Amino acid sequence: MNKQQLAAKIWESANKMRSKIEANEYKDYILGFIFYKFLSEKEVKYLKENDWTEEYLPELTEDDDETVGSVQKNIGYFISYEHLFSTWIEKGNDFSVQDVRDALSAFNRLINSTHKKVFEGIFDTLQTGLSKLGDSAASQSKAISDLIQLIKDIPMDGRQDYDVLGFIYEYLINMFAANAGKKAGEFYTPHEVSLLMSEIVANHLKGRTEIKIYDPTSGSGSLLINIGKSVAKFMENENNIKYYAQELKQNTYNLTRMNLVMRNILPDNIVTRNADTLEDDWPFFEDSDPVGTYNLLPVDAVVSNPPYSQNWNPADKETDPRYADYGLAPKGKADYAFLLHDLYHVKNDGIMTIVLPHGVLFRGGDEGEIRRNLIEKDKIDAIIGLPANIFYGTGIPTIIMVLKQKRPDNDVLIIDASKGFVKEGKNNKLRACDIKKIVDVVANRESVAHFSKVVSKEEIRQNDYSLNIPRYVDSSEKAEHWDIYASMFGGISMSELDEMREYWRAFPNLKEALFEQTSSDYCKLTTDDVKTAIKQHSDVSAFKNQYTNVFNGIEDYLYHQLIENMETLNISRTEQILADDIFSRLSNIQLIDKYEAYQLLDDGWNKIAVDLEMIQTEGFEAVKKVDPNMVLKKKKGKDEEVQDGWIGHILPFDLVQNVLLIDTKNVLKDKENRLSEIGSEYEALIDSLTEEEKEADFINDAKDSFVATELKKALKSDSIDSETMEKLRAANTIIAEEKALKAEIKKLSAELESKTKETIESLTDDQAIELLKEKWSVPLIESIMKLPDNIVNDLVSKIDCLAKKYETTFEQVETEIAETEKSLCSMIDELCGNKFDMLGLNELKKLLGGE
Repeated sequence: MNKQQLAAKIWESANKMRSKIEANEYKDYILGFIFYKFLSEKEVKYLKENDWTEEYLPELTEDDDETVGSVQKNIGYFISYEHLFSTWIEKGNDFSVQDVRDALSAFNRLINSTHKKVFEGIFDTLQTGLSKLGDSAASQSKAISDLIQLIKDIPMDGRQDYDVLGFIYEYLINMFAANAGKKAGEFYTPHEVSLLMSEIVANHLKGRTEIKIYDPTSGSGSLLINIGKSVAKFMENENNIKYYAQELKQNTYNLTRMNLVMRNILPDNIVTRNADTLEDDWPFFEDSDPVGTYNLLPVDAVVSNPPYSQNWNPADKETDPRYADYGLAPKGKADYAFLLHDLYHVKNDGIMTIVLPHGVLFRGGDEGEIRRNLIEKDKIDAIIGLPANIFYGTGIPTIIMVLKQKRPDNDVLIIDASKGFVKEGKNNKLRACDIKKIVDVVANRESVAHFSKVVSKEEIRQNDYSLNIPRYVDSSEKAEHWDIYASMFGGISMSELDEMREYWRAFPNLKEALFEQTSSDYCKLTTDDVKTAIKQHSDVSAFKNQYTNVFNGIEDYLYHQLIENMETLNISRTEQILADDIFSRLSNIQLIDKYEAYQLLDDGWNKIAVDLEMIQTEGFEAVKKVDPNMVLKKKKGKDEEVQDGWIGHILPFDLVQNVLLIDTKNVLKDKENRLSEIGSEYEALIDSLTEEEKEADFINDAKDSFVATELKKALKSDSIDSETMEKLRAANTIIAEEKALKAEIKKLSAELESKTKETIESLTDDQAIELLKEKWSVPLIESIMKLPDNIVNDLVSKIDCLAKKYETTFEQVETEIAETEKSLCSMIDELCGNKFDMLGLNELKKLLGGE
């Protein structure tokens, strides 16, 4: 399984296992045990790199002062052999909850004094919650045993970005958040929002050799980690990033530390505090000398997603240097208190991004005063309005605000990104193309129609310092209007055609070829076949040729970027390299949305990246591997994992069959097609039976199938008429052929699967490379090359709709109504009835306009 499949499997099993425990609580157990496994295996790895072998591990005890000291010094903690995660597994039925209690207690006792801020109390949430996993020690032991068996196969190898553990951890946090309702907001920022903030920050910081980043409401730590990953793309040494995290809630604070440690961030680069951000700030000092060692924490970037509109106590905060120059946020809404705290810690050349409720843009009172001061002091760089329902547990509109201490501009970039998303379940989700577009607009400070505007300070002053997005950016869709003249007399208004001006710029002669002007303001369509007229026009052909030409050589380019360098390329940077190339190719092509092309790249890249991670970790030979296809099947009322054939480790069986075994596959496909035809023939034969025949014993009670045993008896009977007998013989022939075909298909399928397995395992390097090209490059190129056709089809659809809109005039409708009324009156004249009926009919004729 790749890491996505493994993560999904663990989530599915864990969710079934949690029984009545809330998702928000259960995450602390499973994530805690994953973290303990990580620490255990990290220690074993360190020992094996320092001359310990498997046979000597049982001698690892805390009585060995020299080994304990060495391990503590190098990794920050010590775990004896009896408390290793692997030892728990080996104990089998002898394992109990007490083993966990003893291990966690020992861990806390044996932390290196220099690493206490990273590790001390990190398992408190897990330790105090063990009793919730069952009513007795036996039931608790069973629940924990099931849990550790579930996670025991997660690989902990963090080499070359193949961060399986980190991925699974993030995946589980995300899934628990999606199932935790309102409590999700306490610990998780959706990945796409986190990525958007990360890319904005990374773009500002690129080129720096050392970076400090800080999240004062760190939650699970995922936001900090994503910032680090994005920044690391532009750095030679990612160990030059230092992470500062502050979190109020103890269990969430533990989550932060676990997540940071498991990303193989050096312990010396992790600085965390479990404290109230608004009350305590970050007085960074040594406990032994608080006054003498006090040092303000200035950082390159602050990122945060604080709790929205939280109550806080502003009393006695007037002289607090964080707020002194701007004002105090009101008691009932701490949003600006968090913002000013963040800003206070940003260096002069730094940046901050913060998620806030939409209300901070326009609310008055104390908040209005703070906003005015921020604007006048040129601190607000950009405001990004996000789609609704993008955060777990709340549907309120939110924004990202970007601020800087020193900046060359005194305007504000305002972006309405509320319309760009995809719906996933109850929530909306930013797509890769949405994130890319926002980041580009922020980086270039662009005004884009219906999307963004660079707003001068003077304009903001005129609006009384309101930053409400609709005041500056109108992203609403244009309402459809109807031309009164065209509705009455037909034709198409030139003004409506002008709304498609971007097409006429790209195809300068097309409008004249499609329409004939009937007056200065109106025209008519001159062709009955709009689709053919457009697709065969020389301007459209030239547009498609130009598009094809700019992508000449794309196959070779992708081969060089992906295939030639697959074992050494930087995975996190390569997508950006490919995106830059596509954008460059599209720079002079009209109509094509480069962000649509980027989305196609990202859709393909998500699959390619997984393959690259496996190849870089396991070597090129991973391409020639197959794995058992494990599925869950019910056995004695329980789900049991069993093998059901084979699947390619990297190369899908279907792909290999289509390229190297197509003749064999086609033989099987022909048989399957014939089987499908037989099914239709069988149904037709059943339908041809008379009602009397359907009541016979050779038809089942549902009247949709022959009964084989009774059919055989009927075929030997002398009492069945010839017509029915003919149908029964036909049925017998079909059933026999179907049975034979099913047996052949089963045999051929097994042979094809076996042959595919052998083919993958015996691939030459050249064959493997060709198959990787088919899997990676071909679908990506095909999807990108369809974009011009999509544009042309959209134009055809728009013109067809416009023509149909005024095809029937109001005059024609009136005429049809009059004719229908006249016809109806004639029909009434032919009716007869009693005097009351006739009076009623006469009145109806008057209403219809008759005499």
